[in-house]
Amino acid sequence: MGYSFCTPIQQQTIPLILQGKDLIGCAQTGTGKTAAFLIPILEQIISSEGGFVKTLIIVPTRELAKQIDGIIDGLAYHSPVRSIAVYGGGNGEDFSQQQKALDEGADIIIATPGRLIAHLQMGKVKLENLRHVILDEADKMLEMGFYEDIMSIIAKLPTKRQTLLFSATMPAKIRTLAKRILVEPEEITIAMAKPAEGIVQWVCHVYENQKLRVLEHLFKEKQVESMILFTSRKAKVNDIVGSLHRIGLSAQGIHSDKTQQERDATLNDFKNRRFKILVATDILSRGIDVEAISHIVNFEVPDPEDYVHRIGRTARAAATGEAITFVSEKEQYRLARIEKVLGKQIDQIEIPEVLGEVPKYNPTTARPGGKSFKGKKSGSKSKKPFKWKNKPEKN
Repeated sequence: MGYSFCTPIQQQTIPLILQGKDLIGCAQTGTGKTAAFLIPILEQIISSEGGFVKTLIIVPTRELAKQIDGIIDGLAYHSPVRSIAVYGGGNGEDFSQQQKALDEGADIIIATPGRLIAHLQMGKVKLENLRHVILDEADKMLEMGFYEDIMSIIAKLPTKRQTLLFSATMPAKIRTLAKRILVEPEEITIAMAKPAEGIVQWVCHVYENQKLRVLEHLFKEKQVESMILFTSRKAKVNDIVGSLHRIGLSAQGIHSDKTQQERDATLNDFKNRRFKILVATDILSRGIDVEAISHIVNFEVPDPEDYVHRIGRTARAAATGEAITFVSEKEQYRLARIEKVLGKQIDQIEIPEVLGEVPKYNPTTARPGGKSFKGKKSGSKSKKPFKWKNKPEKN
């Protein structure tokens, strides 16, 4: 698989998992936590008898389920270990194929909560001999409202098992979940809620009705090798894609309303560099590993946790990349929250005067009724024209 060294999360968690301990692992996206739990679990499966499901991995999205299944294929290529990804969003044929694969047997099931419950209700999944259960991206699953589904699944599992919980953030609701399903867990925290060092971060202050014009201007003036542009509203995906097409740029969109086949085809075309710009909702902000993404654009300001995950799509595996966030006047309180998490203000991009005046940023201005924050400056705040080709110093 090309691994030559352990990342910090792998180095600290693999021995504990091999010892059979329950574990809470908290690490930012792109740090190698998938391999951190797969490698020791596969080691234990290979040395055990077969004939039943040994490991259940619960994930929030079908994309992450498929990605983990692919990683297992690579790691276990020279072993008899079998895995299956079980997820919704397809058609009746997909459901039947999953049922058939479950009937034939698998050592590892990677599943989204809703589809797994459907198979459990039909009696197609036997988990009475399960040895390991892993909740990956647990914080995202709770944000998506899967708490009751997770507890319903856990109730059907043997009480004597090893339980691993991995999350990029550790809010109170995750700790509540951990207390209910883990037994005397070890806890490993690696660089919680901090972007990778290789990411150069920018903000661009604009009025809401300027965002598309500024976006078009930047794309007209500067070349982009490979970019993911995130928008919080799926209704905007097609509008942004259309705008990019009108200025002659190759772009496609992906969001939850598209079928699984459409999403797979779009993502594969992007990975194969058939177009340069992928416009996406947060469906791609976690668990999707696409190599050599040079730039990330946030069309709106996300929450701090989603910000970390979004910009984490670039600068993966110790590489470098740039992240640009558009900030409207009404979104400045969100930027202040992000800067509070980072502990510094993010450098600003100045846009050409021809595009009109832009709002001034006041980091002490918070959402009405909220507390203000003044971040710690990371360096010079002098505004310089934005350049794609000449990368600035890292923040």
